[in-house]
Amino acid sequence: MATRYSAYKPYDTAWLPELPAHWSRSRIKFLATFMVSGGTPPTSVDGYWGGDIAWVSPKDMKTGIITETEDYITPDAIAVSAARMVPARTLLMVVRSGILRHSIPVALAGKHLAINQDIKAIGFSNRILPDFAKYFIEGQQAVLLSRWCKPGTTVESIESEYFANDEMPVPPIVDQSAIVRFLDSETARIDELIDKERRLLELLEEKRLAVITHAVTKGLDPKARMKDSGIDWLGQIPAHWELKRLKYFSAVYDCKHVTPTYIDDGFPLVSTTEVKPFSLAFSAARQVGEDDFSNMTEGGRLPTRDDIIYSRNVSVGSAARVADEVSFCMGQDLCLIRPAHEVRSEFLEFSLNSNAVLGQIDSLTVGATFKRINVERIRNYWIPLPPDDEQHRIILYLEGNIAHLRRITTAVEMAIQRLVEYRSALITNAVTGKIDVRDLKNREAAA
Repeated sequence: MATRYSAYKPYDTAWLPELPAHWSRSRIKFLATFMVSGGTPPTSVDGYWGGDIAWVSPKDMKTGIITETEDYITPDAIAVSAARMVPARTLLMVVRSGILRHSIPVALAGKHLAINQDIKAIGFSNRILPDFAKYFIEGQQAVLLSRWCKPGTTVESIESEYFANDEMPVPPIVDQSAIVRFLDSETARIDELIDKERRLLELLEEKRLAVITHAVTKGLDPKARMKDSGIDWLGQIPAHWELKRLKYFSAVYDCKHVTPTYIDDGFPLVSTTEVKPFSLAFSAARQVGEDDFSNMTEGGRLPTRDDIIYSRNVSVGSAARVADEVSFCMGQDLCLIRPAHEVRSEFLEFSLNSNAVLGQIDSLTVGATFKRINVERIRNYWIPLPPDDEQHRIILYLEGNIAHLRRITTAVEMAIQRLVEYRSALITNAVTGKIDVRDLKNREAAA
């Protein structure tokens, strides 16, 4: 078990009241040998792109060491633009991105590479190990965001002046090395556990989709007589079921293709972001006034209970039933599906979120860079339809099974959250001197 250092001294800040007595402190600008940002080569010139120089942008900042990137540029791109090369072991930090609302992505350059204008590259003197600096920022996310971002700005960004003039602890290099070794080992172990839990979430989602798809295409009776549906991706369905296009038993209303004026207090406008399979979110939805609300809901577009809101872009293929009487309107790239009497809304929601329909979307969007489905194709979806009493039994069966899988999923998500919080606390405690990890393995072996 890690212990505290033998002696401490005041640090005089609310978020870090003390430091180990033998540690020092320094403004970051006095520890850095350089602080630079990069740029973006003209995207209209093919000769600047597709080279062999890794070019880092915020979308690449998903791992602790960057060696590969989504985009690569050529030496000519470096010569004509603000894109800048930085050496291996440079600290990379996102300084302009929406992600700065809640975190500061940091990483080390794993090789000589280039950066864009949203990345700050910092080289350090021999007083600071880049790995230690990375862990320090990673472990103090909330505090540093409040210290480095200018309040009231509309664009999330880190102010270079705030960053450069802030202080950080400076342990002796031998202590830094011990902290880095300890955190490399422990975070790798925790990350492996997190990866296993996330894989379990993927398997649970695959299980959920398989259970839903089998129930809405094959039914619950394994002895039922089957017939060929005539559709390759669907195969056989129960002989007594019908196979109909959606437009013959449901009305489909496209959204209004207008951009309303958003206000602070009004009617929720649900966008593709708020629509997930079986879920409509209202808490973060933008608001519109009464006139815009009336315009957006005219012509049968006012969502009512048991209607289904369907996404045809971004979260394409996500269907969510309106379970409560909530006054809201649809934003762009959504449509409203209103089932007729021959299909239960719950059954149609399950069908739309199954491979029975998702497979049709895949067949219609093969090769597309961005998946998008138009309303006429949605109206022409093929939906297997059992008799009403069988729909009811399938709904009850799926609700029970999905509730069971949801309970397991929730438990796994909580386990991941605990691991993430433990990882963050471990980093924070190590880089701020709350625990002494020097010779920790030797102490544990002796114990």
